[in-house]
Amino acid sequence: VQLQASGGGSVQAGGSLRLSCAASGSIFSINRMGWYRQAPGKQRDLVAAIWSGGRTYYADSVKGRFIISRDSAENTVYLQMNSLKPEDTAVYYCNLAAASQTYWGQGTKFTVSS
Repeated sequence: VQLQASGGGSVQAGGSLRLSCAASGSIFSINRMGWYRQAPGKQRDLVAAIWSGGRTYYADSVKGRFIISRDSAENTVYLQMNSLKPEDTAVYYCNLAAASQTYWGQGTKFTVSS
């Protein structure tokens, strides 16, 4: 299984950006897809996740600003990020949980400038 993330770059505070992550390979029974982020010197934290039934989770820091969605037919997960803040600057990692396996994307970095 491979996860290919895209959508990084730079944006000014208050702007928007959308990340995409496409999963390919032999995938069975995806339970959850999500996005983590890791800022320099900090641990990797869960930002948003979406389960196969449609339930979503958002970290408090992004609630009301980020929207996670999924195209099940394409095994792709999206993260729409609005009202971006400098503290959103990080490397964002796509994550897929299927059965007993967990997979990670390569990480995509973006910077929010003030």
